[in-house]
Order: sequence, then C-alpha cells, then structure tokens
Amino acid sequence: MTDSTSETAVSKRDFLKATATTLALASLPFTARKALADDEWDVIVIGGGSAGLPAAIFAAERGAKVLIIEGSHRIGGTLDRSSGQLSAAGSALQKSKGIKDTPQDHFDDVMRISRNTANPDMVRVAVDNAADTVDWLQSIGWTALPEHPVKGQGHEDYLIARYQWGPEGGMTVYRALEPVVLKLLKEKKVSVLMQTQAADLMMDSEGAVVGVVAEGPDGKRLNYRSRNVVITSGGAGGDPDMFQELNGAPLYIRMAYPYNKGGGVKLAQSAGGYVRGQEHYLCNDGGVLLDTNYPSPQLAAAITNEEQRKPWEIFVNERGERYTKEADPSVDNREHALRRQPGHRYWAIFDDAILDQAPPFLRGWTSEQIRTGFGKHHMFFKAESLADLAKWSGVDEAGLAKSVASYNDAQSSGHDAEFGREHMPLPISKAPYYAIQLQGYSILVFGGVAVDPSYRVIRKDGSPIPNLYAAGEVLGKAAYTGSAYVGGMSLTPALTAGRLLGQKIMDLKA
Repeated sequence: MTDSTSETAVSKRDFLKATATTLALASLPFTARKALADDEWDVIVIGGGSAGLPAAIFAAERGAKVLIIEGSHRIGGTLDRSSGQLSAAGSALQKSKGIKDTPQDHFDDVMRISRNTANPDMVRVAVDNAADTVDWLQSIGWTALPEHPVKGQGHEDYLIARYQWGPEGGMTVYRALEPVVLKLLKEKKVSVLMQTQAADLMMDSEGAVVGVVAEGPDGKRLNYRSRNVVITSGGAGGDPDMFQELNGAPLYIRMAYPYNKGGGVKLAQSAGGYVRGQEHYLCNDGGVLLDTNYPSPQLAAAITNEEQRKPWEIFVNERGERYTKEADPSVDNREHALRRQPGHRYWAIFDDAILDQAPPFLRGWTSEQIRTGFGKHHMFFKAESLADLAKWSGVDEAGLAKSVASYNDAQSSGHDAEFGREHMPLPISKAPYYAIQLQGYSILVFGGVAVDPSYRVIRKDGSPIPNLYAAGEVLGKAAYTGSAYVGGMSLTPALTAGRLLGQKIMDLKA
C-alpha cells in the first residue's frame, strides 16, 4: 500500500482483464524454469511491484540480464489497491503550473510532518530524485488529475503543492509501466517466474549473495545464480505474525495484499541483515470492524475530519476517558492520541437526540441505517442508561459517567477547557444512549530491512552484505515517514529506489 490505508476499488477480475501483461505471463513448466536456472543473471528482482518493476526496467534498458521472481499470478504488486499518491519537488508538472519548489523544501516538510522521526539519509535520497521519477512516469504515459498537484488530502498538508495522483490511483501508475514491461518481455530483455517463491538466498563462503533458491508452483526448487539480488517483495499485511513482529502491534484489519507476507524481510535476515523502525508504528483513525476476531473485515468507515463533518459525539477510550479533541483539524494529532490508547481503539458516545439530528457519523450510511445497526452489529451498543451502556460496550462505567458529565458542562457553558472543542451542538442527555466501537489500524509495516542510502542491505555494524539490495515497502514505512503518514512518501520512494537501482546496480560494489 501507499500513504493511506484506503483502497482504490479495483477488483481482481477487472485488474486481470485490464492488464495485457498478465496474458504474456504464465507459470512456466519445470523444463522452462530449469533452462532459466541454467543461465546466469546480472540482476534478480524478488517481487514485481512498485519498486521491482522500475528496477527491472532500468537495469534491462542498460543491458543487464534481468529475472523477476514473483509470488503472485500477476505483476504490479499493490498498485491495484493503491491510491497512487506521489510527491516531488521541482517536477515538470509543478513548473508547468508556476509552482516554485526545491528538494530541500520537500525534505524540510517531510521532517516537519514526521516530527523529525523519518530517516534523514533515506529521505534525502528520495526527495532529491523524486522529480526525475515523476517526470519519467509522465513521459511513459502517467497523468495526474487536472487540479494537481495539491498540498494534501487526508493527512497533514505540505506547505507547497507537490502532491498528486492519477484518475485511477495506483492503476494509473501501472498502466504507464505495463507497456514498458511488455516491450522488454517481447525483446527477451526481462524474464519472469510467476507464482514462484524466493525460498532462500544463495551465499558464497565469504558471505556474498550469489543467487536465489526459488520454489515453483509445483513445489520444486531450483537455484538461480545472479551477480546482484534486489528484494522488492513488499510488506507483511498478509501475515499477522510478521505484521506484529515488524510493527509491535496486531494486524487488526483484513485488507492488505495477500502476497505481502514479509518473506523479503526473512530473506534479508537470513543473509545477516536486520530490521529497524518497529517503534514508529502509527495507526490511522480507523473504522468499525466486523468483529474482534482480528484481522477482521471493515464494516464501516467513520467520518472524523472536521472539514467533512463537524463532531457531535465524544470519543472515549476503554477507561471511559476522552483522549483527544474530536475532529481535531490535525489528523496527525488524532492519530498520535489514538496510538497511546489501549488496543488502539475508542468508542463514539452519543444519545438519541444526536442520532436524530446529526449528519450520519459513518461514511455512506444513513441515520436510519445506523439506528438499525444497534442490536444487529457487534460494535454497536444501545442502552437506557450510561451505566448499562458502559457494561455492554466494555467501557469503564465511572470514567464514562465522568466524561459525559464534564462534556455536558462544557456544552452548556460553551467552553471545553480540556480539549478546546468548539462545535458542541447538543448535550449527551437523552436516552437511549449509544456507543459505536472503532478500531485504529494500519495495513502498512513501519519496521523493515535496514539499508544504506545506496539501498544495500546492511548488517547491524553498518557493513553492506555484498550483492544484496532492497527497496520499497520491505524497507518499512518509517524509513521515509517515521511516526507519521506523509503524503506521497511511500510509493514515490519505492519507484525512485527501483529506478536508481536499475540505473546504478551494475556499478555498485559492496
């Protein structure tokens, strides 16, 4: 995924119908895979997604023999569900609209939004090369929405408009990449092993990576020798155990790309690499999940942005305490407040008058649908008293009573001394009372493989593992955003890292 955890709605069927590359790729029989194993490669790319495809494209265009090992039945990785958000300073698109921007401005903005928790060395490489990446994408067919670039959407704004995406989100990026990949496949400059797992790395006696052990769809393993190996196999949102290991938090929601199982992290660790960034995990505002059997599907998304809907409810944690200014204009403030709450969950508390008069709290739901949800959905609670509401919802009774009383006093006086909330149209005083449980979540991993600014996988002492590189989500979101969601700083660095590796990998020496 990219910067937010919202999905672009592209079904698997639509994706397969829309991608000609899928027709050009198929699982090879053992004899064909054996023939590829008998060859020697300049570059093996593990994962044909946002970082892997540019790495393969640029390496192949510079004369390298490239093999992509892809675990899925198709290439493209998470681009079918990505919002496709890009950010770059000094791009041709900015210049065409008279926007003055520099990589230094971009760097300063990223560090400001991340509260100086992003890795400055990795951010520097990403922002210094982002404009070239976006310009290249534009040259091969990618287009931004007409009103773009913008300063932001959904998370903290940049100070300068450098944020853009296409009309089909991540698929706009994929449709630009696809013809380039097809051409290289036709010219036999790139070969692809589909539905094939990189099971292990081959290493020589001096600790250098010399190839990949790959397992085909028939379960048979073959050794593929290569001068360079690039791990671009994505995150771990498809594996709850690996997700927990890389984030220090549970995988609450079932939404991620199922092939993102953290295999690339394990490969890097097996060669002597290590993981960093787990301490930076940050959930978003979350939503209503179907149940507490995590990871769970999402039932509904809440509207917590004050620009879209001013707050009527109060938010409390399991102790019954208000913990943030509801609909704080700063999404980052709300997310960090939720990060500190037990289980990253909260309850929206309101009464019958608010349910009757307020705009619907859940996106796409009517007030009547919300009313019908009580007694039907696991995360909806209704009671004739606050004490019973606390009992049924799992919130501390004394804490809830105190929070509601304090809020009602603030509503009556027009002054919220605790959080400074201004929009308080009604007290919470008319039975029945309601609670909806919401869960903060992320499908992105913040911890990931440690690399140097040349994307060489490194050991804890900082020394690079010869011939082994990594790029994309396998590096962890924290590398570029720290403890925050920074617009365009997931997909753009992935594409950029792949492009830079493809251009320079034959010259890089550990």
